[in-house]
Amino acid sequence: MNQTSLDVRTFINQRTMSSYQWVLVCLCFLIVAVDGMDVAIMGFAAPSILTDWQITRASFGIVMGAAPLGLAFGALIAGSSSDWLGRRKVLMASVFGFGVCTLITAFTHSPTEMAILRFLTGFGLGAAMPNASTLMSEYVPERSRGVLLTIMFTGFNLGSALIGFVAAYLLPTHGWRTLLFFGGVAPLALLPLLYSYLPESARFLVVRNYPTDKIRKVLSRVCQFNLDHVREFISVESTVAVKQPIAVLFTKLYALRTLTLWVTYFMGLLVIYLATSWMPTMMKDAGMSIDQAANLTAMFQLGGTIGAIVIGACMDRFNPNRVIAFSYLAGSAFLIALGVAGLLSSWIVFLVVAVGFFLSGAQTGLNAFAPGCYPTLARATGVSWMLGIGRFGSILGSAIGGLLIGIGWDFGVIISLLAIPAAIAALAIFINRLSFKSDEFISE
Repeated sequence: MNQTSLDVRTFINQRTMSSYQWVLVCLCFLIVAVDGMDVAIMGFAAPSILTDWQITRASFGIVMGAAPLGLAFGALIAGSSSDWLGRRKVLMASVFGFGVCTLITAFTHSPTEMAILRFLTGFGLGAAMPNASTLMSEYVPERSRGVLLTIMFTGFNLGSALIGFVAAYLLPTHGWRTLLFFGGVAPLALLPLLYSYLPESARFLVVRNYPTDKIRKVLSRVCQFNLDHVREFISVESTVAVKQPIAVLFTKLYALRTLTLWVTYFMGLLVIYLATSWMPTMMKDAGMSIDQAANLTAMFQLGGTIGAIVIGACMDRFNPNRVIAFSYLAGSAFLIALGVAGLLSSWIVFLVVAVGFFLSGAQTGLNAFAPGCYPTLARATGVSWMLGIGRFGSILGSAIGGLLIGIGWDFGVIISLLAIPAAIAALAIFINRLSFKSDEFISE
């Protein structure tokens, strides 16, 4: 390699993964895992808090709703800030923020105090995931980006499951405050590793015109290759007429891409949150025991974890739009099958796993797909706004689930109706394909 000018994207794509790049994958996995822990933690702590404070579920609703709102606004505001400040700085600030807020939440004494802190926690959580996916997408070869990013996102499920096991151990003897204390300490304990090993994105440094020596130092360290001969680093991407990251999303080239990503993510989260939030309740109302309902809901998550890895691998081999669209469409079909078959069907476990495999797998695949839809200048903004808009879908799904159950709709009807937004998600991501210049996926 004797050239004096080096395209960072091409350089990373042409090389095999270095050991440092694998360290980066592990670090982003851990960030997403502690993110999953702190998102799920209140669900496990809530019963003990209700008993301790002697308050009703309705009174505690403000607490449960605060974090999702914080997640939405955190993604929209803090998530996009890394296109100005850098991925590394925002990631470390977000981990520090939600760690400290969860820690302080352990010392609250009223629902109002707790709701404020859960909103702030959600704000930090909302910035973490889009920036972890953005940073990792800019350092892994595109030929394996789909599967690596989906594996990273399974860290969220792992973190959510892990805090459940920790809760089972701590709550009976040590109480909910100890659980929240653990949830705060875990991300803070990760910070020294992030400070020592988390790199800044070389592509971000190039786009923001950082000194060549700084770019060389970062890229040489991550890729473990001597780049002393390089005198100029470039990033060949589609040119944009605007310089404001948020404005890029609505230019002629990216507007359709942005809209279809928003619709897909919104509809996907609406389905998943309505199903997972209310499935145990619907199953219990239909006559199942609480442990049966919990186990079946867990099978949904298991199917989603497996589906994410399989769909991510397929995205690296086939057109990702088609893979994700097919997954949402298959999920829609299995939702109808589950609704028609009912809870007493001998196929119930298979159908729940299949719904999780295709729907949750597609949603995770969309997380891996989105970073490649935008140029470096606006990549974190594009991903974080998709996540932020989608969060309102999760809030709507959780809310209308309770409403539908309240007016007497049964499991079969509600589950079957969810096939409609799942099909809309499939159509939207298929239309997204039209925003690219050719029939093949073009990664920026």
